[in-house]
Amino acid sequence: MNSSLKDNRLFRLAYRRGARKSSRTVTVYALKDRAAGELRKKHPMKLTVNRVGISASKKVGGAVQRNRAKRVIREALRQIDHSAGLKKGYLIVVVPKPECTVCKMQDVKSDLLRCLEAVNLTAGTRKSPEPEGKPAPEGQPDAVPSLSRSAETDPARREEAPA
Repeated sequence: MNSSLKDNRLFRLAYRRGARKSSRTVTVYALKDRAAGELRKKHPMKLTVNRVGISASKKVGGAVQRNRAKRVIREALRQIDHSAGLKKGYLIVVVPKPECTVCKMQDVKSDLLRCLEAVNLTAGTRKSPEPEGKPAPEGQPDAVPSLSRSAETDPARREEAPA
């Protein structure tokens, strides 16, 4: 779940201090949100959320092209958050490039995922639900194991964790 970023001061802060990664179709700026704790208290479900802003300038194209670019980026972010998961409590600014208006949504999604991984915003891979009637392959665990802090410090648990 994401919230929209509307305050110009926060956009400028993300541009100035945030981590940046560019690709062919988008540029992503990410910065830890210092107000995430306060926003969590105000959230009706007490969740920590990301605040996302999409800044499409006239360089991208006319109004129709800019709106399409923003729709495609919003949907790509939603799908990435659903499949790979995003870390929460960040200011994320996505700036589409003119190439974004002529590419397919899957191209924009793959570029956006690569940029989010580069600025260390992906939470890891979530297991996608298996279609009904098709069990998980034998010999493979149901969930992808992750290396936690306790596994890093405890030698007994380190042997169980994947290399």
